[in-house]
Amino acid sequence: MKSYRLAFLGALLLVVGACGSALDGADTGPGATPPASPGIDATEGEVVSALRTRTDPSFPEPLVDVDQIFSGGPPPDGIPPIDEPQFTDIATADRWIQDDEPVVYLTVDGDTRIYPVQILIWHEIVNDTVGGLPVSVTYCPLCNSAVSYVRVVDGQETTFGTSGSLYNSALVMYDRLTESLWTHYDGRAVVGTLTGTQLEPLPSPLIAWADAKNQFADALVLDRTRTGARRDYGTNPYAGYDNPLGIPFLFRGDADDRAELMRRVVGVVVDGEATAWSLNLLQDGTASATMGEVGGLDIVIFWKDGQSSALDGSGVAGGRDVGSVGVFEAALDGRSLTFGVDGGGFRDLETGSTWTITGAAVEGELAGAQLNQVAHLDSFWFAWSSYQPDTELVEVR
Repeated sequence: MKSYRLAFLGALLLVVGACGSALDGADTGPGATPPASPGIDATEGEVVSALRTRTDPSFPEPLVDVDQIFSGGPPPDGIPPIDEPQFTDIATADRWIQDDEPVVYLTVDGDTRIYPVQILIWHEIVNDTVGGLPVSVTYCPLCNSAVSYVRVVDGQETTFGTSGSLYNSALVMYDRLTESLWTHYDGRAVVGTLTGTQLEPLPSPLIAWADAKNQFADALVLDRTRTGARRDYGTNPYAGYDNPLGIPFLFRGDADDRAELMRRVVGVVVDGEATAWSLNLLQDGTASATMGEVGGLDIVIFWKDGQSSALDGSGVAGGRDVGSVGVFEAALDGRSLTFGVDGGGFRDLETGSTWTITGAAVEGELAGAQLNQVAHLDSFWFAWSSYQPDTELVEVR
């Protein structure tokens, strides 16, 4: 293992410059007071805020080394989460989203919402209610990780904000109920009153807008004209960050040298067992179907071309094609299925049915069926391996 202690200056400048601007009109200098959170006022003694101290004796033992939680530049909520999301329809959003742009989609009880990365890259958290379920949709550009969670803690609904800090170069959130600190990457409270609490994750993959709009015609799309902030949506403030030979910003953990730090991987955890597949392995022509097993669960990983890297060029659209990934249980109603590729789509060998990147059967015996999603992360190796140090890595052929 090799320890990386410094990030390159260019990354520092682009991240602080892009994300260091706080809520419009707020003071964001080094001595600035963090903006008041919408939750409990920790200054009045109701709770002790981990935003202000990480070593209060009333806290349970932290789950991480608090000295490894570093300021990323902005103060709490300096990267403003969206607490009152407004939505538009597919046709309207299609005027300002390019076909190759990455978007996050989340479906709960038949309600599908789409969150364009061109918005998430500037806000990182959207507190929403989908299918009647309170959720937080989160995205960390430094890890290229999109994760959604049920925003209910110990039976109480809350919202999440950005702490302004990073752990292993990943977003650290805070809840507005107790102002404990949470690692976005795995949904754990790591410092503060709620230390040890685990959020319930929800599958929310990154896919290309072209696929999202074609497969979720009735979905609502997060509207970039009503976010409550002024940002240059559509541009990438991290231009050049997606570099397989690069060094992640403020990553000071132990680097797992089985792969390059910035290699893209697809990570899955089932029953505490973690496996990552190198994206190089999955990319095969225009589509691929890879069978696997994690924690005793048989899965299939669909990959298809058409999604650009949001972190490559100057814009969220137009970057190098990294493709879209869907991960699903390789069984339906107790029947095991084996998948292959047919042209640019996916087909199961047992019934010959045709499936989409979102796990929907559109032709054949099983038309109308939906595979069960398996939560996964499209991410960089440094982040996956530091949060899942015992992970298996399925390498390039």
